[in-house]
Amino acid sequence: MADYAEVPDEVLERLRAVCAALPEVAEERAWRGIRWRVAQRAFAHVLEIEDGRPPSYADATGMADGSVLTFRSEGPELAALSNAPHPFFKPRWSANVVGLVLDDDTDWGEVGELLVESYLVTAPRRLKALVPGGDAMIRTPPR
Repeated sequence: MADYAEVPDEVLERLRAVCAALPEVAEERAWRGIRWRVAQRAFAHVLEIEDGRPPSYADATGMADGSVLTFRSEGPELAALSNAPHPFFKPRWSANVVGLVLDDDTDWGEVGELLVESYLVTAPRRLKALVPGGDAMIRTPPR
């Protein structure tokens, strides 16, 4: 198995705090980094880009090194986030996946909202109903 850079503990702790509070979420090691699933579907994935690898992430972000989070979105928010400038990026590998560079300027409150919304896009209806305000969550897309 290849030796990949690990996601910093501080980043994982912040993401875990949000994801662990959502119903029936499983955390697991991914091919690289960590991902969170609900009903066997990934709704968030964090990993480190190191020395331009993995190249798909390095190309999508324009970065050789750094932490990135991918999550799911839909509707007008997906369109807005897909076209938003840094720190957002649009990976090519999935129509409803958006990425976010995690760095010193990261707005962790916004990350929490994005993770909950990604969960709501992915989760079965019975689990969505368990998220307080889940049906009413609407964010203002970034400018």
